[in-house]
Formats: sequence, structure tokens, C-alpha cells
Amino acid sequence: MQAPDTNPAARIVPDTASNLSKKEQVAEMFNNIAGRYDFLNHFLSMGTDKGWRKKAIAEVAAITPSRILDVATGTGDMAIAAANTISGVTIDGVDIATQMLEVGRKKIAALKLDKTIKLQTGDSESMPFKSATFDAVMCAYGVRNFEHLEAGLTEMNRVLRPGGKLVILEFSHPSKFPMKQFFAFYFKYILPTIGKLVSKHSRAYTYLPESVMAFPEGKRFCGILEKCGYKNAKARPLTFGVTTIYTAVK
Repeated sequence: MQAPDTNPAARIVPDTASNLSKKEQVAEMFNNIAGRYDFLNHFLSMGTDKGWRKKAIAEVAAITPSRILDVATGTGDMAIAAANTISGVTIDGVDIATQMLEVGRKKIAALKLDKTIKLQTGDSESMPFKSATFDAVMCAYGVRNFEHLEAGLTEMNRVLRPGGKLVILEFSHPSKFPMKQFFAFYFKYILPTIGKLVSKHSRAYTYLPESVMAFPEGKRFCGILEKCGYKNAKARPLTFGVTTIYTAVK
């Protein structure tokens, strides 16, 4: 039985005129920008995305995991960061966007991490792994793209071993002046303009701020995590609240 969807962001679709589901539209959108995705991530965040990932990986490394799942792995940046930080680990990455995975595989091969990281096409709501397989499950900037948020989080819980750790990195909204005003202006005007010019995709970087603004962040998201079977859900804002690390245990 599929968990009910309590994520307002799930109702934000890249193209309301499309007959495709949100999941299909998201996959198509990220496939179209795969070649420019890494550059835009680093450029539009002014390089701070690398520091955010480093802090999230530190949360994963704290339990000394031997096997990690990276959900919505995209081009594999989070998986690569974990492989370079945690010794003796093996990492599986899944994503619905095949072209993003192709970019990731090339990066992994160039870094000679093929034996450590394996990427495959996979849906967060139905993953090809046995229950209680992973010591840690992580996801960077992917949960707001889930078509059914609770279904994806519940599936992540299924493949996590008892006592295992969930670490999610996601955008959030600064609440204090002047960062609140700057963030709103940047996300509404600057980011979509630059994203469109560089990626040549008219919708991808207007969808991003829409999905971020609709996401149930902070205490609301922690409540959803606990509803989906996790314990001790916590939210730690970073960089004045531009992004948040969520942690929980099974």
C-alpha cells in the first residue's frame, strides 16, 4: 500500500501542460541538463555545495558504515565524496535519470573508484535491494523531487538496517534579514536566468526554486520522517538556513 503524499512539492510539476507524471518529467529534465549539471551546481552555489556535502558525509562517517546507499545520486558527487572520506566502504547509487548516471560513471572511472561505487537506474519508491541491506542511506538534494515523498522515505527505511542512519541534504529557506531577502531574489531571478543560459533548458532552473519553496522543511519534514518509521529526526541548518542536514535512525 502506498503511503499518502504529504509533500506539497510533489504537486509542483516541471510542465503543467505535459501528460507525463512528475517522476517522468523530472527524469527528462535532469537528463537534458546532465552535461552542465556539475558546473552549474558549483557555480550557482558559489562552491558552497562542496562544503555542505562534506558536512553531510561527516554525519554518515560517524557510524563507520561498511555499505551505503546514495538515493537520487545524480552524477555521483555525494557517493564520490563518501568514498574519498570513509575507508573500506562500498556505495550503491540509484537515480531515475540515466544521462546523469552516465556522467557519474565517467567521473567514477576517471577517479578509479569503480570497485567502490556502483551506479544503477532505480526509483526511490521501489529499489532493487533486499530489506536491511545498508548501514547508511543518504540523499543530497533529491527528496524534494520525489513524486510521493512518504513512499520514497518509507522505501529508504526498508533497505536500511535496524539502527542504521539516514542523512538527507536539502535546500531550505533562510528566515532572517538580510539573507532571507537575498535568497528570495537570487532564487527567483538570478538562478533561473543563469541556469537557462548555461543549460539551454528553459524550465529546469525555474522548477528548482519552485520545488524548494514548496518543500516541507525543518520540523515539518522531521515529523514526516518519524511518520515513515524513523527515530530521533533532527534538522541542522547550514549557511544561514540556505540548506539543511536532516538525520534520523531506523
